Amino acid sequence: MFQPLLAPARYKGAKGGRGSGKSHFFAELLVEESLLIPGLRTVCIREVQKSLKQSAKKLIEDKLNHLNVGPEFDVLNGEIKTPGGGVMIFEGMQDHTAESIKSLEGFQRAWVEEAQALSKRSLTLLRPTIRAEGSQLLFSWNPRRKTDAVDEFLVEKKPHNATVVTANWRDNPWFPSELEEERLTDLEAFPDQYDHVWEGEYATAFEGAYFSKQLSEAKQQGRIGKVAADPLLPIRTYHDIGGSGASSDAYTIWVVQFVGQEIRILDYYEAQGQTLAFHVAWMRERGYEGAKVFLPHDGVNPANNVTGGRYEDAWRDAGFEVEVIPNQGKGAAMQRVRAVQRLFPQMWFNAATTGPGREALGYYHERRDEARNIGLGPEHDWSSHGADALGLMAVHWTPPQSTAVPETMSADWLHAGGY
Repeated sequence: MFQPLLAPARYKGAKGGRGSGKSHFFAELLVEESLLIPGLRTVCIREVQKSLKQSAKKLIEDKLNHLNVGPEFDVLNGEIKTPGGGVMIFEGMQDHTAESIKSLEGFQRAWVEEAQALSKRSLTLLRPTIRAEGSQLLFSWNPRRKTDAVDEFLVEKKPHNATVVTANWRDNPWFPSELEEERLTDLEAFPDQYDHVWEGEYATAFEGAYFSKQLSEAKQQGRIGKVAADPLLPIRTYHDIGGSGASSDAYTIWVVQFVGQEIRILDYYEAQGQTLAFHVAWMRERGYEGAKVFLPHDGVNPANNVTGGRYEDAWRDAGFEVEVIPNQGKGAAMQRVRAVQRLFPQMWFNAATTGPGREALGYYHERRDEARNIGLGPEHDWSSHGADALGLMAVHWTPPQSTAVPETMSADWLHAGGY
């Protein structure tokens, strides 16, 4: 599994879930390279490292003993001296500034552990700093979000001088029985977290999130997949309103159809800091010109990105049919949560176009007062805008009128075309 990482590359990455051996591979690789390249200087990095107990130092010491090369190295309190005058040091990137990072300029290897936590700032500082001839940057991580700096760089942008492998527990021939018990326990007790923890998939559910269980069930039941629109039925779009400033809330849209009792969720849109014209353009580009726009109660408020007008009027001026859904009153946020939870078994998600929205649903969680151990209602953060828009759909949804034949009507009446 890790064989491709033995070939030369500027960037080397190993991503995946627990028990895959990612960290063990890189620890052994650095020990072996320190023996093969006298004087090699290596820095082992975490985004935050408050003490050496949080570093890879203990793992590397274990590898020295396992490979029977301990006498070749000098293990000190804060660093490990390597053959030929080399060194391994252990640092937290969060402690570095643009000036202090220059202390690493002569290093030929940098290994970032738990790289999913590496900030964009830290990655931007680190990359040009490790620039010695033949230098390499190594990354091991369990993917969390596509927008994390390491995923955005190595997985999304895919630089030509990078090699990235995916490794999970089943790729580890030395996977211990104790971890197998833990894996099976998580599979049964925490199915909403299992794929992220053990299979190295992006986290789709925050522990304790309002909809984590429902998302897990939807996946298991095959309700996240290819979902097509019915051309004979109307398309509805449910919005949560955001502003046009750089620090404003995101504007989100769910595109849905009601097909009998089934709620088909066709598409999701999210944008921050854009004008309303930008949202309108997206609707038209996706072919939703004939869709009805449902706005929350603040749709009647003046829009700061539409001169002197209201969101409601602006969407109508753009050619859309608009309805503003009244405020649900006190406790509206939790009413939306309960409504979504109630309707979730009826929801089918188009996997290809709703990923960011499902990510928001999986993270949306309760704000808590830990000192008093009480809930304070839904947390207002990046995930709440997508959740609120779907909640608007849920509180607006009404069961379709029954087409059942009254008991007094006979089968003969049906066959005669009476309905």
